[in-house]
Amino acid sequence: MKAPIRLGADIGGTFTDIALECRGQMFSTKVLTNYAAPEQAILDGIDVVLAEAKITLADLDIVIHGTTLATNALIERRGARTAFVTTEGFRDVIEMRTENRFAQYDLNMVLPKPLIPREDRFAVRGRIGAQGQELAPLDETALELLADRIAAAGFGAVAIGFIHSYMNPAHERRAREIIAAKVAVPISISCEVSPQMREFERFNTVCANAYVRPQMADYLMRLQARLAALGATCPVFMIHSGGGLISVETASEFPVRLVESGPAGGAIFAADVAQKFGLNRVVSYDMGGTTAKICLIENYAPKTARSFEVARTYRFAKGSGMPISIPVIEMIEIGAGGGSLAWVDAMGRIQTGPESAGSEPGPACYQRGGLHPAITDADLVLGKLDADNFAGGAIKLSTEAANAAISRDVGDKLGLDAAAAAFGICEVVDENMANAARVHAVENGKNISDNVMIAFGGAAPLHAARLCEKLVIDQCLIPVGAGVGSAIGFLKAPFGYEALASNILRLAAFKADAVNALIAGLKATAEGFVRAGTNASIQCEITAFMRYVGQGWEIPVTLPDRNFTDADAEMLRSNFCENYARFFGRAIEGLDGLEIEIVTWSVKAQDQRVKPEQIALISGEAEAARKLSRPVFDPSRGEFMNTAIIDRSDLHLGMRVTGPAIIVERETSTVVTAPFDVVMQSDGSLLLIRKGAAK
Repeated sequence: MKAPIRLGADIGGTFTDIALECRGQMFSTKVLTNYAAPEQAILDGIDVVLAEAKITLADLDIVIHGTTLATNALIERRGARTAFVTTEGFRDVIEMRTENRFAQYDLNMVLPKPLIPREDRFAVRGRIGAQGQELAPLDETALELLADRIAAAGFGAVAIGFIHSYMNPAHERRAREIIAAKVAVPISISCEVSPQMREFERFNTVCANAYVRPQMADYLMRLQARLAALGATCPVFMIHSGGGLISVETASEFPVRLVESGPAGGAIFAADVAQKFGLNRVVSYDMGGTTAKICLIENYAPKTARSFEVARTYRFAKGSGMPISIPVIEMIEIGAGGGSLAWVDAMGRIQTGPESAGSEPGPACYQRGGLHPAITDADLVLGKLDADNFAGGAIKLSTEAANAAISRDVGDKLGLDAAAAAFGICEVVDENMANAARVHAVENGKNISDNVMIAFGGAAPLHAARLCEKLVIDQCLIPVGAGVGSAIGFLKAPFGYEALASNILRLAAFKADAVNALIAGLKATAEGFVRAGTNASIQCEITAFMRYVGQGWEIPVTLPDRNFTDADAEMLRSNFCENYARFFGRAIEGLDGLEIEIVTWSVKAQDQRVKPEQIALISGEAEAARKLSRPVFDPSRGEFMNTAIIDRSDLHLGMRVTGPAIIVERETSTVVTAPFDVVMQSDGSLLLIRKGAAK
C-alpha cells in the first residue's frame, strides 16, 4: 500500500505554516497570516507545496489543521454575544472567581473581565446536589419565558451551566431542549464541554465554548467549502489542545478544545524527535511570530494537564487569566515571538511583548506599515538574518527601517546606538524565556539543565544557542523542518480524545462495579470520537486524579486498563502514595482517619502508531567548508565578528561547524554562538554541542 499524502496547516499569529508529506518527502512553506480571511493563507500555502510536489488538491488523502483563531477571539473579545443560563444564586460566579489572590499585596490588581456581562447572565430555579440527587425541580415555566427573552434579544450563542451538573446532567439537558425549541443559535452545556467539579472553571469553560462557537463553526465551514470547490475530496481533521485529532464536526461543537491546538502540534513534533533519538528528558522550545513556548517531555510524551489559562493580565502569574478546564498539553508560554514589540518602561528597562506586530503590519523591517521595533528587527540589526533571503526571499527586509525603529523607541531613550539597543532587546527576550523555563521546570520538580533542548518554530533556532548558554544545557537539536515544526507535528499526531468526569469516591467506599461502569462510559465517549477518524487499533490510558480528603488539588495516578475488583482499592492507595511521594518528597502517613479520595476520572483513547526507528546522535569531526561570511554580533565579546554563513543543504552526515556560525535555510536560520559547535545528523537534524562538554 502506498503511504497516504498528508498535509498539515498551522495558522499562527504572524505566519501560516504548511507541511506536505508526499511519497516519502516533506514539502513546506510559510506565508503571512491573513486576518480577514484566515483560510486564504492556507490556500496560498497549499498552492506552493502542491506545485513543488507536482500534485493537485485531489491527490490529498487528509488535511490536518490547527489554529490560534479561538485563542485570539478569547483574548481580543471578538466572539458572539452569549447568554449564560445558570442556577439561581450562581449568576456572578464567573465574575467573583475564587478567593485566590495571585498578587497578594497589589491593591490595584486587575483581573480579566468575565466573557459575559452581568446583564446577559440569567438564573433559574432548580438544584442538583453534590451527590447528583435532585434537591429542587427545574423551573421549566421560567425557562420558557427566558427562552423568549433570549430569542428577542438577538444573542448569537447560549451557554448553560448548572451547579453539580457533572454528577447529574438532567437539568442542563432539559434546559437545552426548552431553549432550543425557541432559539436557533448554538447551545453549549457544561456537562458536555467540561464535566468536572469546581463551578468557576466549569462555568467559564462552557461560556468560552459558546462565545467562540459561531465564529469557529463559520470558519471551518468556509475552509471545507473552499477546499472542496478547488477540487479537494479528502477529509479535514483538527488537532486539539490535548494533542489528538478530532473531526471538524466535533471541533465545531467544542471549539474551546482548539485553544492550544498549534502549540500542541509543536510538542508532538518534539516528542517524535525525542523518541527517534532515544532522548527521554527533553525540553522543547517553540518560538514563532507571536509567542514562545516551553514544554517538558519525559519518556517521549509531553506533560499534560486538565486546565490552563488564557489572557493572563500579569505575565507568569498563575491565577491572573481566564481558566479553561479541558485536557491540554502543559507548557509555559510568554509573549516573546519574532513579532513581539520592544519598548522601554517607566523605570528605563527594555521590555518585550506581549503586544505583537503580527503579520499586519508586521515588524518595521517588513516595510508593511509597522513603525515599532520587534524582535525580528533586533535579529536583523545584529546580523542574524539575511535581509534578502528572509522566508526564502519571499519577504525583503529593510535594515534601515529596523535601525530607525529600534533607535527611536529604545536606543534614543536609553542613550544607546541601534546595535546596542538590539542586543539589549534580544538579551531581555532570551532571559525572560530562560526564567520561564526555570520556573516551569522547578514547578515540576525538575532540573532544566538535565535536558536536551529541541528547538523549532521560525524564530527559535535564532535564539536557541543563547538560551542554552543561560540554562546550562549542553545539547540542542534543530530538526529537519524546524521552521514549520508545529505543522509537521500535526502529521505525527494520533487520532485521540480524552473524556473526563468528576465523581468523588473515597477509597473506603470503593465499589468496583460502579467504577467499571463509569470508566466504560468514558471509554465509549472517547473511542466514539476517535472512531470518527480511524478504524485502527485503539489504546486507552486510564487516570484517576486523587488527593487526601480536605486537600484543595489532586495529583494524577495512572491505572491499568482492565476491569477492577473491590480488592483494587489497596492498589489505588499504594499507587497514590507512590505518586504523592514523587511530587512532594513523601506520602503522609501515621495520621488516623486521613482518607484518600478520587475526584476525577479520565480515559484517553488514541489509535496506535508505529514507533519511529531509533538513531544515535553523532559528534562528527569533519570540518565543513566556509564559503560565505558576514558580520554578526557576538554576545560573548560584545562586538560584531565576521561569521561563517553555511547553507544547511551543503552539510552532509558527520560534518562539523565550529561556532560562531549561522546555518541558513528557507524557513529559518540557526545561530551557532561561540560556545557551541554544530554537527549534521544522519536524518538531517542539526545538533548543537557545547565545546568541551562530555560526549
